[in-house]
Amino acid sequence: MEADQVSERELLCVIQQGSDMEESSDLYDAYETNGPPLWADHQHHCAEDMDSGDYLRRKIKYFFMNPCEKYHARGRKPWKLILQIIKIAIITVQLVSFGLSNQMVVTFKEENLMTFKHLFLKDYVDGGMDTYAVYRQADVYDHIDYIMGQYERLHNITVGNHEYEKNGTGYTPLSLCQEFYRNGTIFPGSETFEIDAQVDTECLNVYPIFHTSLREVLPHFELHFKRMLSVKITFVLKAINLQTVRHRELPDCYDFTVVITFDNRAHSGRIKVDLENDVDINECRDWKVTGASARSIYLTVLFDCLIIITCITSFTLCTRSVINGIRLQFEYTLYSRNHCGKEVPWSDKLEFLNGWYILIILSDTLTIIGSILKIEIQTKVLTSYDVCSIFLGTGTMFVWIGVIRYMGYFRKYNILILTLRAAFPNVIRFICCAGIIYLSYCFCGWIVLGPYHEKFRTLNTVSECLFSLVNGDDMFPTFKNMKQKSSLVWTFSRVYLYTFVSLFIYMILSLFITIITDTYDTIKQQQQSGIPTSELQNFLSVCKDLPNSGVFRLDENNSCFFNSCITRLRRHEERLTSEA
Repeated sequence: MEADQVSERELLCVIQQGSDMEESSDLYDAYETNGPPLWADHQHHCAEDMDSGDYLRRKIKYFFMNPCEKYHARGRKPWKLILQIIKIAIITVQLVSFGLSNQMVVTFKEENLMTFKHLFLKDYVDGGMDTYAVYRQADVYDHIDYIMGQYERLHNITVGNHEYEKNGTGYTPLSLCQEFYRNGTIFPGSETFEIDAQVDTECLNVYPIFHTSLREVLPHFELHFKRMLSVKITFVLKAINLQTVRHRELPDCYDFTVVITFDNRAHSGRIKVDLENDVDINECRDWKVTGASARSIYLTVLFDCLIIITCITSFTLCTRSVINGIRLQFEYTLYSRNHCGKEVPWSDKLEFLNGWYILIILSDTLTIIGSILKIEIQTKVLTSYDVCSIFLGTGTMFVWIGVIRYMGYFRKYNILILTLRAAFPNVIRFICCAGIIYLSYCFCGWIVLGPYHEKFRTLNTVSECLFSLVNGDDMFPTFKNMKQKSSLVWTFSRVYLYTFVSLFIYMILSLFITIITDTYDTIKQQQQSGIPTSELQNFLSVCKDLPNSGVFRLDENNSCFFNSCITRLRRHEERLTSEA
């Protein structure tokens, strides 16, 4: 009987709430001037009956719950968790598909570069570009003649589908350019010279119309070896990558801009020869593929569109969570300032800013951009394979790193994440100090040892060599390859290398490991003791409500009218219990 009375009163309260909400627009004008609105009394009761501190604790505690605990607390499905799992799967499939396609492109580029070296460089041997050079004037003319002859006989010698570039109805010519000082007289015997540092460029065009030698094409052509800086031979060849047909992709048309350089800037008597090619990938103008349909291309584009929609949804949900965390942080800061009279430290404020959500937002942004580029590549609008691979690869890397967040829900795995996060500030400070010492060794090694050791010729190679030494790699060759032309420099190199290895391996790396192990031990002790270590944790430790207690469901539907009804029902139950 008493239960029936309570349920009736609860129903009447809810009905009264609905009627008040419906009539609020009519009564607002009347009570705006004559007195306070009808719901002012309800708000007053809410402020009196509801403990704002306990409500805020439950609200913050719910914010830091994992998806499973949130499901038990309020019955909400873990949509973000499900979406992230689906996103990881489809993004990985997309990356593998694009990686296989990109691999064919890279293979085609590299094999064509190797083909051009064998076709146009006289007596070329694989892996011999570092030592490929000419030393006599006649050899320079012979090599240029050989290149022009091979270019003119391309149709008869190549086994690929290479073709000359056409400019309208005619072929694009081969360009032969010589760079040299404008004027100069050099007499090494008398140790005198006079030079004009202004550089002139002389270019000649040779069309692919079968000639036998350079002298026949250009009878008055002469190389100014004393003043010559470089000779560049440039021509364009076209090809089609047909291997993509087997993978149900439309072939691309390639423009290879081949540049052969005779480098004489050192004027040392050794002219280095180098061949490079710049690749432009274009959509073929007219194509027809028999035995294959374009259906797979459309399905791939639809799959990429699905990934874009998934990433946009994930981006929206994570952005909303970040905004909610910032709002909750402001609410907690305001509560601490008004009720506790103290400011919240930055370490506690940053707890509300979930770094995993920011990482997911960043990965979604990169994946969306990469997917758009992939669609444009698939439809042959763009050919930026390198840019697309950077976006897709980095986005996928961040997505997989984000998986660690869900491993952190397990206590044994969470200690790794807590250790990395706690040790990160100290590690950054340590790296800054160690980096200054590292740079000092780089500059010193570059200046002193560069002329005598090939691994110290440039700052880049010095840094790579020293980093290898820190990891214990390539030590003996580094010591052995030091040239002993100067006993002073050789002695300095020994002192330099021994001090660097001893300092970084035995001291700096040991200190770095100590920072990590000390942080690990501290986190482990804190987990075992269970003692709160921050003001935010002390604030939340008062709340003992479990996720399945049902209290969080009441907080979800919290409103002034609803709390007023619940409070009155509780008082009525207490009164009936005391009378009984």
